[in-house]
Amino acid sequence: MKLAASMSRLGTESAFEVLARARALEAQGKKIIHLEIGEPDFDTPKYIRDAAVKALQEGWTHYGPSPGLPEFRKVIAEIWKAERGIPCDWENVVVTPGGKPIMFYLMLALLEPGDDVLLPNPAFPIYESVVDFIGARAVYLPLLEANEFDLDLRDFESKLSERTKLVILNTPQNPTGGVLKPETIEGIAALARKHDFMILSDEIYGRVLYEGKHLSIASLPGMADRTVVLDGFSKTYAMTGWRLGFGIMRKDLAVQLGRMQTNAVSCTASFTQRAGMAALTGPQDDALAMVEEFRRRRDVIVAGLNALPGISCLKPHGAFYVFPNITKTGLKSSELERLLMEQAGVACLAGTAFGTYGEGYLRFSYANSLENIKTALQNISDFLAVRAK
Repeated sequence: MKLAASMSRLGTESAFEVLARARALEAQGKKIIHLEIGEPDFDTPKYIRDAAVKALQEGWTHYGPSPGLPEFRKVIAEIWKAERGIPCDWENVVVTPGGKPIMFYLMLALLEPGDDVLLPNPAFPIYESVVDFIGARAVYLPLLEANEFDLDLRDFESKLSERTKLVILNTPQNPTGGVLKPETIEGIAALARKHDFMILSDEIYGRVLYEGKHLSIASLPGMADRTVVLDGFSKTYAMTGWRLGFGIMRKDLAVQLGRMQTNAVSCTASFTQRAGMAALTGPQDDALAMVEEFRRRRDVIVAGLNALPGISCLKPHGAFYVFPNITKTGLKSSELERLLMEQAGVACLAGTAFGTYGEGYLRFSYANSLENIKTALQNISDFLAVRAK
Protein backbone atom coordinates (compact mmCIF):
# COMPACT_ATOMS: atom_id res chain seq x y z
CA MET A 1 0.00 0.00 0.00
CA LYS A 2 1.36 3.43 -0.96
CA LEU A 3 0.70 6.03 1.72
CA ALA A 4 0.49 9.75 1.14
CA ALA A 5 3.86 11.47 1.47
CA SER A 6 2.50 13.56 4.33
CA MET A 7 2.32 10.43 6.52
CA SER A 8 6.10 10.27 6.59
CA ARG A 9 6.07 13.67 8.28
CA LEU A 10 3.67 12.67 11.04
CA GLY A 11 5.41 12.19 14.38
CA THR A 12 4.36 10.54 17.62
CA GLU A 13 4.56 10.83 21.38
CA SER A 14 7.60 8.99 22.70
CA ALA A 15 5.90 8.60 26.07
CA PHE A 16 3.64 5.92 24.63
CA GLU A 17 6.55 4.14 22.97
CA VAL A 18 8.50 4.12 26.24
CA LEU A 19 5.40 2.92 28.06
CA ALA A 20 5.11 0.01 25.62
CA ARG A 21 8.75 -0.97 26.25
CA ALA A 22 8.20 -0.72 29.97
CA ARG A 23 5.12 -2.94 29.76
CA ALA A 24 7.12 -5.51 27.80
CA LEU A 25 9.75 -5.60 30.56
CA GLU A 26 7.03 -5.90 33.17
CA ALA A 27 5.59 -8.85 31.28
CA GLN A 28 9.00 -10.51 31.72
CA GLY A 29 8.77 -9.99 35.48
CA LYS A 30 10.81 -6.78 35.86
CA LYS A 31 9.46 -4.11 38.20
CA ILE A 32 9.24 -0.69 36.56
CA ILE A 33 8.40 2.62 38.21
CA HIS A 34 6.50 4.73 35.70
CA LEU A 35 7.69 8.32 35.58
CA GLU A 36 7.27 8.64 31.82
CA ILE A 37 3.54 9.28 31.33
CA GLY A 38 2.02 12.72 31.91
CA GLU A 39 -1.13 11.46 33.55
CA PRO A 40 -2.38 12.23 37.08
CA ASP A 41 -2.37 9.08 39.20
CA PHE A 42 -5.63 10.14 40.83
CA ASP A 43 -9.11 8.90 40.00
CA THR A 44 -11.59 11.32 38.50
CA PRO A 45 -13.46 12.86 41.47
CA LYS A 46 -16.61 10.96 42.39
CA TYR A 47 -19.01 13.85 41.83
CA ILE A 48 -17.85 14.03 38.19
CA ARG A 49 -18.23 10.29 37.68
CA ASP A 50 -21.68 10.46 39.26
CA ALA A 51 -22.65 13.25 36.87
CA ALA A 52 -21.61 11.10 33.92
CA VAL A 53 -23.67 8.15 35.17
CA LYS A 54 -26.65 10.44 35.70
CA ALA A 55 -26.25 11.84 32.18
CA LEU A 56 -26.18 8.33 30.72
CA GLN A 57 -29.30 7.37 32.64
CA GLU A 58 -31.04 10.54 31.48
CA GLY A 59 -30.30 9.70 27.84
CA TRP A 60 -27.40 12.03 27.01
CA THR A 61 -26.22 9.42 24.51
CA HIS A 62 -27.18 11.03 21.22
CA TYR A 63 -25.53 13.40 18.77
CA GLY A 64 -25.01 16.95 19.97
CA PRO A 65 -24.06 20.16 18.15
CA SER A 66 -20.62 19.91 16.54
CA PRO A 67 -19.10 22.81 18.52
CA GLY A 68 -20.45 21.43 21.80
CA LEU A 69 -23.56 21.72 23.95
CA PRO A 70 -24.52 25.44 24.24
CA GLU A 71 -25.05 25.17 28.00
CA PHE A 72 -21.58 23.67 28.45
CA ARG A 73 -19.97 26.27 26.21
CA LYS A 74 -21.69 28.97 28.28
CA VAL A 75 -20.29 27.59 31.55
CA ILE A 76 -16.76 27.46 30.08
CA ALA A 77 -17.01 31.02 28.76
CA GLU A 78 -18.34 32.41 32.04
CA ILE A 79 -15.60 30.77 34.12
CA TRP A 80 -12.71 31.61 31.80
CA LYS A 81 -13.96 35.19 31.54
CA ALA A 82 -14.18 35.52 35.32
CA GLU A 83 -11.00 33.62 36.26
CA ARG A 84 -8.69 34.38 33.33
CA GLY A 85 -10.07 37.71 32.18
CA ILE A 86 -10.61 36.44 28.63
CA PRO A 87 -13.41 38.40 26.91
CA CYS A 88 -15.66 35.65 25.53
CA ASP A 89 -19.13 34.17 25.46
CA TRP A 90 -20.44 30.74 24.54
CA GLU A 91 -20.05 31.32 20.79
CA ASN A 92 -16.29 31.72 21.28
CA VAL A 93 -15.98 28.15 22.62
CA VAL A 94 -15.54 24.91 20.67
CA VAL A 95 -15.65 21.66 22.66
CA THR A 96 -13.58 18.77 21.33
CA PRO A 97 -12.74 15.14 22.27
CA GLY A 98 -9.48 16.06 24.02
CA GLY A 99 -7.23 19.05 23.48
CA LYS A 100 -5.29 17.75 20.47
CA PRO A 101 -8.12 18.33 17.97
CA ILE A 102 -7.85 22.06 18.66
CA MET A 103 -4.22 21.90 17.48
CA PHE A 104 -5.12 19.92 14.38
CA TYR A 105 -8.23 21.90 13.45
CA LEU A 106 -6.58 25.27 13.94
CA MET A 107 -3.45 24.44 11.95
CA LEU A 108 -5.43 22.83 9.15
CA ALA A 109 -7.66 25.91 9.02
CA LEU A 110 -4.83 28.49 9.07
CA LEU A 111 -1.68 27.06 7.54
CA GLU A 112 -0.52 26.66 3.96
CA PRO A 113 2.62 24.74 2.95
CA GLY A 114 5.61 27.01 3.44
CA ASP A 115 4.09 29.09 6.26
CA ASP A 116 6.26 29.57 9.34
CA VAL A 117 5.15 28.45 12.79
CA LEU A 118 7.22 29.59 15.75
CA LEU A 119 7.15 27.02 18.53
CA PRO A 120 9.10 26.33 21.72
CA ASN A 121 11.84 23.72 21.80
CA PRO A 122 11.83 21.52 23.83
CA ALA A 123 8.05 21.19 23.69
CA PHE A 124 5.12 18.81 23.44
CA PRO A 125 6.04 16.88 20.26
CA ILE A 126 2.60 16.97 18.65
CA TYR A 127 3.00 20.69 17.89
CA GLU A 128 5.82 20.07 15.45
CA SER A 129 4.26 16.85 14.21
CA VAL A 130 1.15 18.65 12.97
CA VAL A 131 3.17 21.53 11.51
CA ASP A 132 5.30 19.06 9.54
CA PHE A 133 2.28 17.03 8.47
CA ILE A 134 0.66 20.09 6.92
CA GLY A 135 3.88 21.06 5.16
CA ALA A 136 4.49 24.26 7.09
CA ARG A 137 7.89 25.09 8.59
CA ALA A 138 8.70 24.83 12.29
CA VAL A 139 10.90 27.64 13.57
CA TYR A 140 12.33 26.92 17.01
CA LEU A 141 12.18 29.20 20.03
CA PRO A 142 14.75 27.73 22.44
CA LEU A 143 13.76 27.22 26.07
CA LEU A 144 17.08 27.37 27.88
CA GLU A 145 17.81 26.34 31.44
CA ALA A 146 20.01 29.45 31.84
CA ASN A 147 16.86 31.53 31.26
CA GLU A 148 14.71 29.35 33.57
CA PHE A 149 13.08 27.93 30.42
CA ASP A 150 11.56 31.30 29.57
CA LEU A 151 11.53 32.68 26.02
CA ASP A 152 14.04 35.30 24.89
CA LEU A 153 12.08 38.16 23.31
CA ARG A 154 15.01 39.37 21.20
CA ASP A 155 15.50 35.89 19.77
CA PHE A 156 11.73 35.64 19.28
CA GLU A 157 11.51 38.87 17.27
CA SER A 158 14.56 37.97 15.18
CA LYS A 159 12.76 34.87 13.91
CA LEU A 160 9.61 36.64 12.76
CA SER A 161 9.18 37.11 9.03
CA GLU A 162 6.48 37.78 6.47
CA ARG A 163 5.92 34.00 6.42
CA THR A 164 5.09 33.82 10.15
CA LYS A 165 1.47 32.73 10.39
CA LEU A 166 1.23 31.19 13.85
CA VAL A 167 3.08 31.16 17.19
CA ILE A 168 2.58 28.36 19.71
CA LEU A 169 2.92 29.10 23.41
CA ASN A 170 2.70 26.67 26.31
CA THR A 171 2.68 27.85 29.91
CA PRO A 172 3.03 26.12 32.32
CA GLN A 173 5.20 24.02 30.07
CA ASN A 174 5.56 20.40 29.15
CA PRO A 175 8.32 19.11 29.51
CA THR A 176 10.19 21.67 31.62
CA GLY A 177 7.59 22.73 34.18
CA GLY A 178 8.62 26.31 33.39
CA VAL A 179 6.24 29.26 33.39
CA LEU A 180 6.58 32.24 31.07
CA LYS A 181 7.12 35.49 32.96
CA PRO A 182 4.33 38.09 32.70
CA GLU A 183 6.69 40.53 30.98
CA THR A 184 7.50 37.85 28.39
CA ILE A 185 3.82 37.26 27.67
CA GLU A 186 3.20 41.00 27.42
CA GLY A 187 6.18 41.35 25.08
CA ILE A 188 4.87 38.60 22.80
CA ALA A 189 1.46 40.27 22.74
CA ALA A 190 3.09 43.53 21.62
CA LEU A 191 4.92 41.68 18.84
CA ALA A 192 1.68 39.99 17.73
CA ARG A 193 -0.03 43.36 17.39
CA LYS A 194 2.96 44.76 15.50
CA HIS A 195 3.57 41.83 13.15
CA ASP A 196 0.00 40.50 12.81
CA PHE A 197 0.27 36.77 13.61
CA MET A 198 -2.05 34.36 15.42
CA ILE A 199 -1.20 32.57 18.67
CA LEU A 200 -2.13 29.09 19.85
CA SER A 201 -1.85 29.30 23.63
CA ASP A 202 -1.77 25.82 25.18
CA GLU A 203 -2.94 26.39 28.76
CA ILE A 204 -3.80 22.80 29.66
CA TYR A 205 -1.67 23.08 32.85
CA GLY A 206 -3.01 26.53 33.76
CA ARG A 207 -4.54 25.27 36.99
CA VAL A 208 -1.50 23.20 37.97
CA LEU A 209 0.46 26.21 39.16
CA TYR A 210 2.48 26.46 42.38
CA GLU A 211 3.16 30.19 42.63
CA GLY A 212 1.32 33.27 41.45
CA LYS A 213 -1.67 33.49 39.13
CA HIS A 214 -1.91 32.13 35.62
CA LEU A 215 -1.76 34.82 32.94
CA SER A 216 -3.41 34.06 29.62
CA ILE A 217 -2.16 36.10 26.69
CA ALA A 218 -5.77 36.19 25.45
CA SER A 219 -6.66 38.41 28.43
CA LEU A 220 -4.33 41.21 27.31
CA PRO A 221 -5.68 44.19 25.32
CA GLY A 222 -6.45 43.33 21.71
CA MET A 223 -5.29 39.71 22.05
CA ALA A 224 -8.58 37.79 22.27
CA ASP A 225 -9.02 38.07 18.49
CA ARG A 226 -5.43 36.95 17.84
CA THR A 227 -5.37 33.99 20.23
CA VAL A 228 -6.80 30.50 20.38
CA VAL A 229 -6.67 29.20 23.94
CA LEU A 230 -6.40 25.42 24.23
CA ASP A 231 -7.54 23.90 27.52
CA GLY A 232 -9.28 20.83 28.87
CA PHE A 233 -10.08 18.53 31.74
CA SER A 234 -7.40 15.83 31.59
CA LYS A 235 -4.88 17.40 33.96
CA THR A 236 -6.96 19.46 36.40
CA TYR A 237 -9.63 16.83 37.02
CA ALA A 238 -7.69 13.62 36.29
CA MET A 239 -9.90 12.97 33.25
CA THR A 240 -7.31 11.84 30.69
CA GLY A 241 -9.40 8.94 29.41
CA TRP A 242 -12.58 10.98 29.11
CA ARG A 243 -11.19 12.92 26.11
CA LEU A 244 -12.67 16.31 26.84
CA GLY A 245 -11.07 19.57 25.76
CA PHE A 246 -11.98 22.90 24.26
CA GLY A 247 -10.71 26.00 22.54
CA ILE A 248 -11.61 29.66 23.06
CA MET A 249 -11.27 31.85 19.97
CA ARG A 250 -12.86 34.60 17.88
CA LYS A 251 -16.39 33.72 16.79
CA ASP A 252 -15.73 33.53 13.05
CA LEU A 253 -12.88 31.10 13.66
CA ALA A 254 -15.05 29.07 16.06
CA VAL A 255 -17.52 28.56 13.21
CA GLN A 256 -14.74 27.20 11.00
CA LEU A 257 -13.39 24.86 13.69
CA GLY A 258 -16.93 23.66 14.26
CA ARG A 259 -17.04 22.74 10.57
CA MET A 260 -13.75 20.88 10.98
CA GLN A 261 -15.25 18.92 13.85
CA THR A 262 -18.36 18.08 11.80
CA ASN A 263 -16.11 16.55 9.16
CA ALA A 264 -13.77 14.78 11.58
CA VAL A 265 -15.77 13.32 14.47
CA SER A 266 -19.25 14.90 14.25
CA CYS A 267 -19.30 15.95 17.90
CA THR A 268 -17.96 15.34 21.40
CA ALA A 269 -19.85 12.75 23.47
CA SER A 270 -22.75 14.48 25.19
CA PHE A 271 -22.54 12.64 28.49
CA THR A 272 -18.87 13.58 28.91
CA GLN A 273 -19.81 17.21 28.35
CA ARG A 274 -22.41 16.94 31.12
CA ALA A 275 -19.67 15.53 33.34
CA GLY A 276 -17.46 18.45 32.35
CA MET A 277 -20.18 20.89 33.40
CA ALA A 278 -20.30 19.19 36.78
CA ALA A 279 -16.49 19.35 37.05
CA LEU A 280 -16.46 23.12 36.54
CA THR A 281 -19.48 24.01 38.66
CA GLY A 282 -18.99 21.49 41.48
CA PRO A 283 -16.62 21.53 44.46
CA GLN A 284 -12.99 22.17 43.51
CA ASP A 285 -11.53 20.56 46.66
CA ASP A 286 -10.20 17.48 44.85
CA ALA A 287 -8.50 19.53 42.14
CA LEU A 288 -6.87 21.82 44.70
CA ALA A 289 -5.76 18.89 46.86
CA MET A 290 -4.20 17.22 43.82
CA VAL A 291 -2.10 20.32 43.08
CA GLU A 292 -0.94 20.43 46.70
CA GLU A 293 0.07 16.78 46.50
CA PHE A 294 1.96 17.51 43.28
CA ARG A 295 3.74 20.34 45.12
CA ARG A 296 4.91 17.92 47.82
CA ARG A 297 6.11 15.45 45.21
CA ARG A 298 7.85 18.19 43.26
CA ASP A 299 9.84 19.24 46.31
CA VAL A 300 10.89 15.64 47.02
CA ILE A 301 11.94 14.76 43.48
CA VAL A 302 13.82 18.05 42.92
CA ALA A 303 15.77 17.64 46.16
CA GLY A 304 16.46 13.99 45.36
CA LEU A 305 17.69 14.68 41.84
CA ASN A 306 19.94 17.51 42.97
CA ALA A 307 21.55 15.12 45.47
CA LEU A 308 22.59 12.73 42.68
CA PRO A 309 26.07 12.94 41.15
CA GLY A 310 26.14 14.50 37.70
CA ILE A 311 22.52 15.67 37.85
CA SER A 312 21.06 19.12 38.56
CA CYS A 313 17.44 20.19 38.45
CA LEU A 314 15.55 23.49 38.52
CA LYS A 315 12.37 23.62 40.59
CA PRO A 316 9.38 23.76 38.22
CA HIS A 317 6.69 26.39 38.78
CA GLY A 318 3.83 24.47 37.17
CA ALA A 319 2.63 21.20 35.56
CA PHE A 320 3.95 17.93 37.06
CA TYR A 321 7.28 17.41 35.34
CA VAL A 322 10.92 17.95 36.19
CA PHE A 323 13.55 18.41 33.50
CA PRO A 324 16.93 17.66 35.10
CA ASN A 325 20.25 18.39 33.42
CA ILE A 326 22.22 15.15 33.05
CA THR A 327 25.18 16.34 30.98
CA LYS A 328 27.71 15.74 33.77
CA THR A 329 26.85 12.03 33.79
CA GLY A 330 28.65 11.81 30.44
CA LEU A 331 25.67 10.07 28.86
CA LYS A 332 23.38 11.16 26.07
CA SER A 333 19.73 11.60 26.95
CA SER A 334 18.47 8.59 24.98
CA GLU A 335 21.20 6.34 26.37
CA LEU A 336 20.46 7.26 29.97
CA GLU A 337 16.73 6.85 29.37
CA ARG A 338 17.36 3.29 28.17
CA LEU A 339 19.77 2.38 30.96
CA LEU A 340 17.52 3.70 33.69
CA MET A 341 14.66 1.54 32.47
CA GLU A 342 16.70 -1.60 31.88
CA GLN A 343 19.05 -1.41 34.87
CA ALA A 344 17.32 0.83 37.43
CA GLY A 345 13.71 -0.06 36.68
CA VAL A 346 12.75 3.60 36.19
CA ALA A 347 10.87 4.70 33.06
CA CYS A 348 11.42 8.30 32.00
CA LEU A 349 11.79 10.22 28.74
CA ALA A 350 14.87 11.53 26.99
CA GLY A 351 14.79 15.28 26.60
CA THR A 352 15.24 14.78 22.86
CA ALA A 353 11.72 13.33 22.72
CA PHE A 354 10.69 16.99 22.97
CA GLY A 355 13.13 18.47 20.47
CA THR A 356 16.79 19.01 19.74
CA TYR A 357 17.21 21.47 22.61
CA GLY A 358 16.25 18.66 24.97
CA GLU A 359 19.60 16.93 24.57
CA GLY A 360 21.33 16.71 27.94
CA TYR A 361 18.06 16.43 29.85
CA LEU A 362 15.53 13.86 30.98
CA ARG A 363 11.86 14.36 31.76
CA PHE A 364 10.37 12.73 34.82
CA SER A 365 6.67 12.95 35.57
CA TYR A 366 5.97 13.11 39.28
CA ALA A 367 2.37 12.08 38.77
CA ASN A 368 3.15 9.00 40.86
CA SER A 369 3.14 8.27 44.57
CA LEU A 370 5.76 9.70 46.94
CA GLU A 371 6.73 6.14 47.81
CA ASN A 372 7.42 5.28 44.18
CA ILE A 373 9.26 8.56 43.59
CA LYS A 374 11.55 7.89 46.56
CA THR A 375 12.17 4.33 45.37
CA ALA A 376 12.96 5.61 41.87
CA LEU A 377 15.45 8.12 43.26
CA GLN A 378 17.17 5.39 45.27
CA ASN A 379 17.29 3.12 42.22
CA ILE A 380 18.86 5.89 40.14
CA SER A 381 21.36 6.59 42.92
CA ASP A 382 22.33 2.91 43.06
CA PHE A 383 22.67 2.76 39.28
CA LEU A 384 24.94 5.81 39.18
CA ALA A 385 27.05 4.45 42.04
CA VAL A 386 27.64 1.18 40.17
CA ARG A 387 28.62 3.07 37.00
CA ALA A 388 31.08 5.21 38.96
CA LYS A 389 33.06 2.14 40.14
